[in-house]
Amino acid sequence: MLTQDNYLDLIENYLAQTDFPAEPELLYTPISYSLAGGGKRLRPVLLLLSHALFSEETQQALPAAAAVEMFHNFTLLHDDIMDHALLRRGKPSVYAKWGENVAILSGDAMMIVAYQLLCRVQSPRLPQVLSVFNQTALEVCEGQQYDMDFENRQKVSVVEYMHMIELKTSVLLAGAVVMGALLGGASEEDCRALRRFAIELGLAFQLQDDLLDSYGDERLGKAIGGDILEGKKTYLMVTAMSRADEAQREVLRSTHLDATLTDAEKVARVKAVYDMLDVPHLTEQQIGLRFERALAQLDAVDAPAERIASLRAYAESLMGRQK
Repeated sequence: MLTQDNYLDLIENYLAQTDFPAEPELLYTPISYSLAGGGKRLRPVLLLLSHALFSEETQQALPAAAAVEMFHNFTLLHDDIMDHALLRRGKPSVYAKWGENVAILSGDAMMIVAYQLLCRVQSPRLPQVLSVFNQTALEVCEGQQYDMDFENRQKVSVVEYMHMIELKTSVLLAGAVVMGALLGGASEEDCRALRRFAIELGLAFQLQDDLLDSYGDERLGKAIGGDILEGKKTYLMVTAMSRADEAQREVLRSTHLDATLTDAEKVARVKAVYDMLDVPHLTEQQIGLRFERALAQLDAVDAPAERIASLRAYAESLMGRQK
């Protein structure tokens, strides 16, 4: 069985061999620029690992893996427009480098290319794969809309936030693993278990990202406290709001808008409230719960133990865990 690094190399090589026309330059150059930006490629790797549970014909799944990565990068181009984000993975975003109109159109083209890649899949299960992909793509859009809706709402519940990140983050992981499993010949029961695994893994992954934004290490590639400075409704924020008294809520609501404070002071003030309300610990508990639920789903999958172990190990590596 191939290693995680082998799968990553296969994906990188496949994407590198995806040729784009030279003209119009402002349509295709931003696509190549986006794909060359790196990233974990975790969605296509999960697809290939899920496929490998049931089949050793890795080449069969590569077009679908590339399609999922193409779709993911398309969403990033459009997310950066909506967020007015100037950086992506430590370098200028397509939006910042070429402008809004180019980012919109190049993103649209990436979505179309994703379907072109899916059309290369040679499998009688392609209609099922396309159905999963279509439903996944629509749910990702729903999640993004909820995220934007929350920006204009004073109150967002923890339940609402968890539903939003399930749609915005988890469903693409789930779609990837189900597509891989389908192409490998998995049963409906195995696909259901793997979908639940990926949903819970995605929730744990996003909650960890929320936690690290405020309590992580700047060596991760972004300044600590960015979510606080933006007034973003993260798991930490919505949990704090649900536990705070009115004075604390006012601090959480207004600190990022206070022009008399430095950025460091704003971050420190909000984190002080988080600490008083035990929010970091509660977040860590929720991350652990979701991750253990994810791993428990793998026990229900009918595949060789050593192949399941590879998928489990990859999940643990995403969460920074070792066992």
